[in-house]
Formats: sequence, C-alpha cells, structure tokens
Amino acid sequence: MTSTRTRDRAAATAAATAALRELILAGEHYRLAAAAHLDLTVNESRAVSYLLARGSLGQTELAQALGLTTSSTTTLVDRLERRGLIERVPDQADRRRSTVRIPESGLQQVGHVRDWMPHTFDALDPSTLPEVTEVLTTIADALRSVAAEIHATEPSTRGTRRRH
Repeated sequence: MTSTRTRDRAAATAAATAALRELILAGEHYRLAAAAHLDLTVNESRAVSYLLARGSLGQTELAQALGLTTSSTTTLVDRLERRGLIERVPDQADRRRSTVRIPESGLQQVGHVRDWMPHTFDALDPSTLPEVTEVLTTIADALRSVAAEIHATEPSTRGTRRRH
C-alpha cells in the first residue's frame, strides 16, 4: 500500500512539476510579448513588473530583485525615467537615497498591457479564485525559497558569467 502511495505521489509530483514548467514558460512568453508591445527590454519589463507588484522600491532593492549590479540598475532606471514609466523620489529620511516608483503617467502607459493578465482567469469559476490565489501564492513562495537555496550553493566562480 505504501509503495502505491509513493508511486501515486511521485506521479502527481511529476505532473505538477511539468505543469509548473509550462506555467513558467507561458509567463516568460507573456513577458516577451508585453515587453515587445511596450518597446522595452526584458530587464526593463522585469523592473516595471517588480514595481507594479511590490510598489516603490529603493534602487538597491530593485537591483537585488533583478539580480543586476547597482550601476546597471541605475542605467536601466535612467532609461525608464526618460520614457516617463518610472520616477525617482527622494527619500525623506535619507537624502542620499531615492525610491523608484511608477507615476500615474507610467501606469497609463502600461495600463492596457497590465489589464491583459486578469484575463488569464476568465476560464475559471470565480468561486475558485480565492483557492487559486492561495495555491499560486504558495507556489511563488516555494519558488523564491528554492531559488534562494540555489543561489546559496552557487560555485565560487559566481559573477564571471552574466546570467541576465
């Protein structure tokens, strides 16, 4: 009986892992389509996504989230700021620090693209959305945890090869 449960669990885990891979690939495809539509690079699109999802961030926090150097992030923020997609706001407590956020003009520019994502759930029964939200949140937290473990075990040659 235990071996049957083990096999069933292994099969279910394999199917869920395959579905997760497909979800990640679909998300990457969505990012490329949205970035192209907005005439953004992938990293510019990622920066806008972080700011949409998490709100205002310090430039160092944004650099860490993107996995970029602070100088690369400064250049990226400069480009997005020139386009009106983001703005730097001086930190009230620390004059050396600025926060990056999406102003109303930036929200207007990305609004139509941003409105596409909720259509992902059109085929689902609205009553299932709270459970879907819980499952997606749990999976996102688990992926962040696994990614942190992977980063913690990277070889000492880290940084010699660009990953983004």
